[in-house]
Amino acid sequence: MLEDRTTAASSPTEWPAAYPQGYAVVDVETTGLARDDRIISAAVYRLDARGEVEDHWYTLVNPERDPGPVWIHGLTSEVLEGAPLFEEVAEEFSARLADRVLVAHNAVFDWQMIAREYARAKREAPVRQRLCTIALSKELGLPLPNHKLESLAAHFGVVQRNAHHALDDARVLAEAFRPSLRAAAVGGLRLPLLECRPLTEWADRPAVPHQQPGGYGAYRPGSWRPSRRRPACPYPNPGRYEEGKPLKQGMRVAFSGDTSVDRELLEDRAVEAGLHVATSLSRLTSLLVTNDPDSGTSKAVKARQYGTPVIDEAAFGQLLRDVESASEG
Repeated sequence: MLEDRTTAASSPTEWPAAYPQGYAVVDVETTGLARDDRIISAAVYRLDARGEVEDHWYTLVNPERDPGPVWIHGLTSEVLEGAPLFEEVAEEFSARLADRVLVAHNAVFDWQMIAREYARAKREAPVRQRLCTIALSKELGLPLPNHKLESLAAHFGVVQRNAHHALDDARVLAEAFRPSLRAAAVGGLRLPLLECRPLTEWADRPAVPHQQPGGYGAYRPGSWRPSRRRPACPYPNPGRYEEGKPLKQGMRVAFSGDTSVDRELLEDRAVEAGLHVATSLSRLTSLLVTNDPDSGTSKAVKARQYGTPVIDEAAFGQLLRDVESASEG
């Protein structure tokens, strides 16, 4: 139960007309973070226009492969063996998402995983917009020590009962989102909504047999072809990244070489943080992210030529946790 301070004082009598009419607060647990990983459980809390809970839904999903980090999510192969396949729950999942804004903590991750599951099932997720609660908390200027879900929950007095269980994580997020939404409405804040572009199905070529260690046999698509066209970054370029300082919204970031986390996921995280993802490197580029700075790729060569700052993927991931607002400084 939320404390009284989060309700009465933050309930506007006139609600912003441009705000969405409903939300689907989502959490998915997965076998990992890569593009070939699968959803193993999903939960949806449906909320009305003002963030009040209408109902909730939860399902396990058989990933047809090794369940991944059991020590985190607690779902073993034995537990998941009798669970439905994603294609068997896709219709019910769609009913929960339809005509609503998808809300999640680090929403780009949940959206990517959901979109890929629908693509595998040769269907399209009925989601047109998403809202990341990390982005919303930044817009609200909440005094959080970091952007973990537990910190957001603690700020609003929400008690986490079973972390990394999709249903409880979705409940916690729904309870924290409600006062956040009301605070945004009181302040007349424009919600940080982003378009959800559906992933196109993988190229029509034979799938590659893929056996996960100690798990189910699976098939890995030959290639993914997501639409990478992005809206223009709304913030001006503040210049180059300086070591020891935070990233700032509007900085132009380029990526080069292999990454341990799926490249599209890294790029989308950067965009949601307010950074400009550049497809090429120029004198205006603020930062190059690469795990092999001494490689001979054109971006790495130009970075050395222009004196562009270079950091690795791990350091970039740390910096993404606290990107400075364009209005600061």
